Amino acid sequence: MTEANRLLDFFTSDGRICLTLELEDARAGSHSGRCDDDIAALRKSPYIAEQLDKLSPALVSAELKEYGAWDEIERADHDANLSRLLWLACGDVRGV
Repeated sequence: MTEANRLLDFFTSDGRICLTLELEDARAGSHSGRCDDDIAALRKSPYIAEQLDKLSPALVSAELKEYGAWDEIERADHDANLSRLLWLACGDVRGV
């Protein structure tokens, strides 16, 4: 296993969500500038999509609420929430 495809885990503060990402993918999904297109591409990756598909809308919304960056109306969009969560996860693990 190379450094770029080393697997890293992201845990939410209460531990209810864990996402495992390759370091290279985390770097692709968190960088200066807009990351929207990169996150959309990462969400098509089978190993990431499989993990995100298991998360309930209520759980993801509750976790994002803790960040205080998105209001209740914004958090009503589960698809957008999954992208937000993945973006946060990428930013968290890329610094490891």
